[in-house]
Amino acid sequence: MPSFDIVSEVDFAEVANGVANVMREIGTRYDFKGSKSEVTVDERVITIFADDDLKLKQVKEVLQGHLQKRGVEPGQLDYGTPEPAAGQSVRQRVTVKEGIDKEMAKKITKEIKGTKMKVQVAIQGEELRVTGKKRDDLQEVITFVKGMGLEQPLQYKNFRD
Repeated sequence: MPSFDIVSEVDFAEVANGVANVMREIGTRYDFKGSKSEVTVDERVITIFADDDLKLKQVKEVLQGHLQKRGVEPGQLDYGTPEPAAGQSVRQRVTVKEGIDKEMAKKITKEIKGTKMKVQVAIQGEELRVTGKKRDDLQEVITFVKGMGLEQPLQYKNFRD
């Protein structure tokens, strides 16, 4: 029976490369001269240190641009609330989301079953397995899920006949 998986994955090597590029750009930009702005990455959390809210906003824009060039979609970044650090500086944590959480998986499953397509959807941890008798039905499901307009980017893998 044909099947495929719906997943949400992030290549953390690309995240580390994007952060390194951001630090390089911050070091060369004129508007960051003399600033103590910094971006660090630790496993699934990116931490942004900036002198003030304006610099924080600029660093976030640069970070988002570099990560998007490297294939990390903005929907996979979960920005925490900015918190004060030493003196006037601010710190913000950005969590990189990977995997489909239970609520989103249930929502996708319910929507697919509501279309009355001849497929079965099973939640397997942080991914969904879709099986059906015809390859065309599975391609319809992919088109339908892409059209749902979900904020978290999804990938479709392991398409098997």
